[in-house]
Amino acid sequence: MDRISELQEHGISSVDFTGKNSVFSLPILGKGFVGIVIKANIDRNTVAVKIRRVDASRKELQHEAKMLLEANSVQVGPKFQSVSKNCLLMELINGNLLPLWLKSHSEKRFVKSVFKDLLNQCRRLDKLGLDHGELSKAPKHIIIDKKMKPYIVDFETASNTRNVSNVTSICQFLFLSYGPVGKTALKILGNRNRNKIIKVLKKYKTKKTNENFNLVLQACLY
Repeated sequence: MDRISELQEHGISSVDFTGKNSVFSLPILGKGFVGIVIKANIDRNTVAVKIRRVDASRKELQHEAKMLLEANSVQVGPKFQSVSKNCLLMELINGNLLPLWLKSHSEKRFVKSVFKDLLNQCRRLDKLGLDHGELSKAPKHIIIDKKMKPYIVDFETASNTRNVSNVTSICQFLFLSYGPVGKTALKILGNRNRNKIIKVLKKYKTKKTNENFNLVLQACLY
């Protein structure tokens, strides 16, 4: 009942069970170790709500809310709405996760534009000092909306105290991995010089300057 009461306190009037994931045979937007994400309505507005699982290791969602607010300060992530112990409300992103989006968008200029936006978002997080923590294995952490705008989501393991590695992690995922996303990206963008990418990433990791970041962009996208 606590969670139902919290949803009501946030002003939620109804929920929509829809999405490509499921729990207890009900369709939902997403699920993870900490919570499930559902679509909900507040008056005429629609939002995404993360509800903490009863078996989650985390005791509350305030940390994730704080990390999301920090990311929002540099125009990264879905917009924060409100938070309580078990519920986190945020902007609903209508779109597809990156692996599915790539299957239906094979035009080089579109993919390059989305990837460049992602790298720039990661650069802003690096400059902020906020590490997402999951971008080296990000098939569930990037959503592309219908206007081809990428969003980095799920800041539950983010930290503003450890060393940041957002740019290096996303580049490893997109351009250096041998997983489905990396293989598809390689097919669309053409061969990348792996040794050059590794070299400039090491340089950027040592000194996170704008100049070194531009070298990363050049090696990965041009």
